Amino acid sequence: MTKTSPENSQHPAVARDTAVVAAGRPPREHDQPVNLPITLTSTYFGRTPISGEDRAYGRYSNPTWDGFEETLGELEGAELPALVYSSGMAAVAAALSLVPAGGTLIMPRHSYQGSLVLAQEEAQLGRYTLLTVDITDTDAVIHEIQNSQSALLWLESPTNPMLEIAEVEVLTKAAHDAGVLVIADNTFSTPLVQRPLEAGVDIVLHSVTKYLAGHSDVVLGALVTSQVDLRERLHTYRSHHGAIAGPFETWLALRGVRTLAVRIERSQASALELAGRLQQHAEVKAVRFPGLPEDPGHERATAQMDGFGSILCIEVRGGEAAADAVIDAVRLWTPATSLGGVESLIERRRRHRSEAVTVPANLLRLSVGIENVEDLWSDLDQALRAI
Repeated sequence: MTKTSPENSQHPAVARDTAVVAAGRPPREHDQPVNLPITLTSTYFGRTPISGEDRAYGRYSNPTWDGFEETLGELEGAELPALVYSSGMAAVAAALSLVPAGGTLIMPRHSYQGSLVLAQEEAQLGRYTLLTVDITDTDAVIHEIQNSQSALLWLESPTNPMLEIAEVEVLTKAAHDAGVLVIADNTFSTPLVQRPLEAGVDIVLHSVTKYLAGHSDVVLGALVTSQVDLRERLHTYRSHHGAIAGPFETWLALRGVRTLAVRIERSQASALELAGRLQQHAEVKAVRFPGLPEDPGHERATAQMDGFGSILCIEVRGGEAAADAVIDAVRLWTPATSLGGVESLIERRRRHRSEAVTVPANLLRLSVGIENVEDLWSDLDQALRAI
């Protein structure tokens, strides 16, 4: 693991799988708590004129946010604390607010459908122009950056749900050469697997709901940047639009981060094992997972990631009906949307009307949890055989 020691850290430079445990703790003082307390308040004492350093009001700041924001900023290798939002979509909305009126936004054609839907709605209202691209075609994306008067490049790698891999550093450099801001959604990978800021990306986005919190019990989002001006703009957006996180939810998210390294280690290993077995299954038409040598994104993923993530997708023989039959037949896997929890989830993505039509109707997205891999395999195998 890469060493990290931002200026706001209270501990010496440590590996990231140590930082998930050590970062964001209270000061080490006699009889003080080991864990960050939950601060429940809507306002703060104050008599003097309010400065940018004052908490002042609960919509601007909370001590419980501080611990989570410092931890996530450190994990992503940022020079500043992250910003936590009330949901992943609140963070998406804040990020999209950076597209100037009349500008052009470039997004992968296969992105998280919530991000795409919001971008499409704002484009239809005339706020900006939206271009969707095959993010794996580096030359084509660079052509659009250079010829479309683009203002913001939105990256997902791996993409949701097709697990395509973008050349993050190459695309980011091309965007910056053209004066284009770059935002990367790092939800699938987490900072333990991939750190887009190190590739030059301006802002990193997380649905904290997923791997960071890790227990399918909170809804939160976050943005991370090392640029003071961008963080101030995003903080102002959060404050003015009221997209603030509850202190209890943020405390739960920080508690979830403490086990992130062990959860990722376990789920990644299981995902790789399952992907290899599913390749050989008679009822599986195709497996999408960048950890497989045959996967189109394997070489890029190997070069720019510290692992391959814990999401894999399969296309079931027999089409949509067969895929739905698998969903009905599983007993250990949980049929549900979302991902990144301790439990393994399975979903046919095209059940969402807003999902891209280029996503195969028979595609199942599998979020691998931390259960015993043999139990996960047995359940999948019996469900596939029951078609």
